[in-house]
Amino acid sequence: MQTQRVIRQVVSNPLIAVCQLTNTHDKNRNIEKAHELISKAKDHGCKMIFFPECADFIGRSKDEALKLAEPINGETMKTFRQLAENYKMWISVGGFHNKKSEDILPANTHVIIDDNGQIVIQYDKLHQFNIDTPKVRLLEREFSSAGNQLHPPVETPVGKIGLNICYDVRFPELSYFHRQAGADILAFPAAFTVPTGMAHWEVLLRARAIETQCYVVASAQYGKHTDTRSSYGHAMIVDPYGKVVAQCSDREGLCYAEIDLNYIKEVRQGLNMIGDRRGDLYTTYYKQKFPTEGVDATFADKTIPASSVFYRSRLSFAFVNLHPLVPGHVLVSPNRVVQSIKDLTPAENADLFNTVQVVSNVVLEHYKAESSNIAIQNGADAGQTVPHVHVHIIPRKHKDFGDDTDNMYKELAEHETKRPQQTPEQMAEETAIYRKLLYP
Repeated sequence: MQTQRVIRQVVSNPLIAVCQLTNTHDKNRNIEKAHELISKAKDHGCKMIFFPECADFIGRSKDEALKLAEPINGETMKTFRQLAENYKMWISVGGFHNKKSEDILPANTHVIIDDNGQIVIQYDKLHQFNIDTPKVRLLEREFSSAGNQLHPPVETPVGKIGLNICYDVRFPELSYFHRQAGADILAFPAAFTVPTGMAHWEVLLRARAIETQCYVVASAQYGKHTDTRSSYGHAMIVDPYGKVVAQCSDREGLCYAEIDLNYIKEVRQGLNMIGDRRGDLYTTYYKQKFPTEGVDATFADKTIPASSVFYRSRLSFAFVNLHPLVPGHVLVSPNRVVQSIKDLTPAENADLFNTVQVVSNVVLEHYKAESSNIAIQNGADAGQTVPHVHVHIIPRKHKDFGDDTDNMYKELAEHETKRPQQTPEQMAEETAIYRKLLYP
C-alpha cells in the first residue's frame, strides 16, 4: 500500500526538460535545434522546457549582436510561440535580445510562453555581467540595457517560477524576493564563461536552492560560440535540499527531472527558514508597486475607497487627502493598522519610508515644487487624530503659509474639519493624475 502511494505521487509530479545549447550567430540553425529539443522533450512527456540565455543567438561582435536583435513581436519569438502552441508545452526562453526601441540597447529578456503560445511574463535582466581581465572580457553594458523592475513568480503547470538570468545568481536578495513571494522554482538560464563557471557555477546554484528551499533550474550555453567566446555548460537541476538531481553531459542536449511540490513542503516544514528569520533585527527592502484599481484600503476604522488610492507597495499605500492643506497634500500609511511608529516592523518601516520617497518625488515634480514637508503626528499629543500611522507629504512654495514657514504646522495641528473638503469627484480626478505618473 505504501509503495502504491509513492508511485502515484511520482506519476503525478510534472516532468521538466532543461536545455544545453551551443548557439551561434545563425538564428535559423539555433531555432532548428530548439525545435528538435522541444520535440524530444514532448516525447518524454515533459510539461515545460527551459532554454538558456541567448536562446536566439550569440553574436560574433557587438555590432552583429545589435543588428540581429529583434522586438518581442519579431520572427524569433513568433516561432517560439508557435512551437509552444503546436507541442502544447510551456517554454522558458531564458534570454532573448529584446529590441524595444532604436534609441536604447536591447534588453536581455527572459520570456515565459504558455502551451497556447501566449506570452505570460517578460523579465528584463537586472544585473549586468561586466568582466574585463586578461583571461576574459565580456561587457554586457556595451550591447544590452539593464532591467529596472522586479516581477513576482509566475504560475505554471510545474509550479510557481521566479525568473532570473545568469549573473542574477550572484545576488541572493533576488532569489529571496522570489521565495517570499511564493516561488517553488528559481530559473537561472545562463551563458556562464568557462573560468567563472569552473569556479562558481554549481556552488552558486546549490547555495540558492539551499537558502530558498526551492528547485533551481539552470539551463546553459555550452562550448565554443565564436572565436572569442565560449560557455561553461553544465546545465542542471538542483532540488530544494541542494542536491543536483540532473545534469547535462558535455554536449548539446537535455536533462530531465520531476518537480515534486510535496518534497518542497517537506523540506520547508522540516527546517522553517522563513519563519526563523529575525525580522525584528533586519530586513531586505524590495521596491515593488502593486495594482490599485478595485482595491479598497483600511485606514484605522475607516475604508479608503479604491478611487482614492493611487499607489501600493508591498506593505504600504498612498491616498489623496479629504482635507488637504495645499494641492498635492497626500498621505501614506502602512497596510497594517498600527497606531505608533514604535510598533512598525523593520520591514514595514523600510517600505513605508521608501514609499514616501517615491510618492514625494512624483508629487513635487507634478506641482513644480522644490521643497516639501514630510510630517508624522505620532500620538495624540502630537496632533494625531486617526489611530493609524500616516505620513503627510506637503509640497511647499515660497511663503505659501505666510512669512513664517512653520505656520504650516499650526494649520496641520488644527482639526481637519476646519479645512475645505474635497468632493469624491475631485479626489478621483486627483487620484487619476498620480496613478498616471506612477504607473506609466
